[in-house]
Amino acid sequence: MTRCTDKALLLGALLDHELDAANVIEIEAHLAVCAACAAAYADLRATRALLRDAGLRISAPAAIRARISDAADTPRTRAVSPLAWMGTGAAGMLAACLGLFVLVSPMSTSLVQDEIIASHVRSLMPGRLIDIATSDRHVVKPWFNGKIDFAPPVVDLKAQGFPLVGGRIDYVGGRPVAALAYRHGRHVINLFVRPAMEASLWPDLESHQIGYTLIRWRQGDLEFWSISDIAPIDLARFHRVFSAATA
Repeated sequence: MTRCTDKALLLGALLDHELDAANVIEIEAHLAVCAACAAAYADLRATRALLRDAGLRISAPAAIRARISDAADTPRTRAVSPLAWMGTGAAGMLAACLGLFVLVSPMSTSLVQDEIIASHVRSLMPGRLIDIATSDRHVVKPWFNGKIDFAPPVVDLKAQGFPLVGGRIDYVGGRPVAALAYRHGRHVINLFVRPAMEASLWPDLESHQIGYTLIRWRQGDLEFWSISDIAPIDLARFHRVFSAATA
């Protein structure tokens, strides 16, 4: 399966948010019907997510970070000379350059979305979806013991139209997470579960990306991300019934 060569530049431009509305609609419509281009775009997103991994970054020396922080915190209430303004600008340029090296959190929403989409696409490859294949929640839940440092809630929602098919360990946001696999008809729903972090204080999120819908919510001390290519209304219903069953 080969992607369409005339769409290669558009895939990169879509990833970098460089297309106008008309071209975005056109390329997203193409991705919905072209599996090769959709896979190529998912690879681009996965590669970007890997390159943003905090493990690839180098922290600037503490002395330099302290000097930049002091410069940024200095009050600017008094009049300054043009030379002083030049100094401020130089400090800003230095801070911008050092931004590539200062260790920052990888937990931004867009990055996590990229990682989850990439993980979801990988899971659809043969043999990748589940490590423990059963619909018995009493088997799946204890299977995670010792593999992660939290206990994900596990329920079978077959009666509501979302049967549990198993679970696996995945890796999102720089740490292992639980991934539960559900089905709705012929479609797969991946539910990623991890301890709630500071980013989880953001409001619940529903996002639509290249044919996939993602929903994020927080429940207790855990954060949940569901993703699937089913209709958004069906994934929203999955969110409701799962939350009700685990409340």
